[in-house]
Amino acid sequence: MSVTNKTADGMSGGAREYLTFRLGQEEYGIDILKVQEIRGYEQPTRIANAPEFIKGVVNLRGTIVPIVDMRLKFHCSEVVYNNFTVVIILNLRNRVVGIVVDSVSDVMELSAEAIRPAPDIESAIDSGCILGLGSVGERMLILLDIEKLMGNVDMGLVAAAA
Repeated sequence: MSVTNKTADGMSGGAREYLTFRLGQEEYGIDILKVQEIRGYEQPTRIANAPEFIKGVVNLRGTIVPIVDMRLKFHCSEVVYNNFTVVIILNLRNRVVGIVVDSVSDVMELSAEAIRPAPDIESAIDSGCILGLGSVGERMLILLDIEKLMGNVDMGLVAAAA
């Protein structure tokens, strides 16, 4: 399934669009402009000596794409592969990377007023990779800076901007 944007720049009146997905009981959001496509999970080819959270690589129309299981990266208690498990293919600084998530929810538009700073607490996610917490009704989204997260030293999948 390809993802399309409503506007050319993804912005309308200061709001940004986020693709929302689930990891365990938590709901996350990433900038829709970083998303290339969403695919069903298929077993990747394992790479020797890769960290456990890097499941391997897949060949996506001639491009070799590393696949990161975010559930393992974020230390989710249960990692189950089922019909809802999907891979979000990201295009980050001209590098294509896939992330495995439990399920994709929807695309949400959030205004700057709907986003609050994340509390400074210890977690599996580097606090510098969290843009903030978005709230829509009863839903609370953890908004990720996916480029920064994929560029972390332990991931090393996206080179830092020059």
